[in-house]
Amino acid sequence: MLRLAVPNKGALAEAAHTMLNEAGYRPRKDAKELVVVDPDNSCELFFLRPRDIAVYVGEGTLDAGITGADMLLDSGAPAEEVMPLGFGVSTFRFAARPGAFSSVKDLAGMRVATSYAGLLGHHLADVGVDARVIKLDGAVETAIRLGVADAVADVVETGTTLRNVGLEVFGEPIAHSQGVLVKRAGAAETPGLRQLARRLQGVLVARDYVMIDYDIRAERIDEAIAITPGMEGPTVSPLHREGWVAVRAMVPRKGHQQIMDRLWELGAKAVLVTAIFACRL
Repeated sequence: MLRLAVPNKGALAEAAHTMLNEAGYRPRKDAKELVVVDPDNSCELFFLRPRDIAVYVGEGTLDAGITGADMLLDSGAPAEEVMPLGFGVSTFRFAARPGAFSSVKDLAGMRVATSYAGLLGHHLADVGVDARVIKLDGAVETAIRLGVADAVADVVETGTTLRNVGLEVFGEPIAHSQGVLVKRAGAAETPGLRQLARRLQGVLVARDYVMIDYDIRAERIDEAIAITPGMEGPTVSPLHREGWVAVRAMVPRKGHQQIMDRLWELGAKAVLVTAIFACRL
C-alpha cells in the first residue's frame, strides 16, 4: 500500500487535495483527519505540515509526498523530485527597503532574515557572500522594521505582502518553486507510486487540453488537420451527409477560441469544445 504525505494546511494544501481528488483518490471529509485510508486505490494519505513532508519521505517513513520545491531544497532531506505539479508557483527572493541593496553581493556582512535558512545558506555559499542568516518561523517581512535584519529572503508570489510593509525585491531570484511530488532519493518507484504519477500527469494534461469536435467538407480535411493535429492524429469519421466528415482532436486549452475561429473560416460547422476530466497519454 502506498503511503503518501499530503500538506495539511498552507498555500499548497487546497490545490494538492483538489488534484488528488481529480486523480481519483479519496478526499478527507474532516480537516481534523490526520490519516485517510483509501483501500480502493491501495493508498494511505497522511496529512502533515508541508515543511516536514520531505523529511518523512527522505527517511523512508513514507513512500512519497507532495510539498513545495523550495521546502524540498530547504529541508536538506535525502528526497528527490518525481514530477512538478503546476500549482503553488512562486519565487524565492531577496527584499529590503527601496534602494538599500541592488544585488546579493551587497549583502556581505549584513543580516538576512528568512524561514528557509537551509536554502538561503546554500545560495549565499554558492555566490560567495558572507552574510548572517537569521532564522525565523514566519512573517519575515517585519524583521527589518523591528531591527532584526537588514534584508529578508522569502517566498514571493505577487509581491503584495512585501510592498504593503514598504519593501521591494532586488537581485536575481534565489530559486523558483511549485508543488512537486517527491520520493526518497535513489529509491525505486513502486507500482503504487507509478500509478499515482500517471494519474497526476493525466490531471495536468486534462487541465491543459480540451476536446474539439467539428464537421468539415472532405476536400478540406488536410487543412483542418493542420490546425488540429491532435496527439497521435485526430479521429476522422464519415458523416451521413455525402462529402462531409466529423473530426475529433485534443487541442491546447489556451488558444482554443482562436482554433475555433480558424476552423470556422475554413468552413467547419458544429464546432464544439468540451472539457477533459482525466486522461492517459
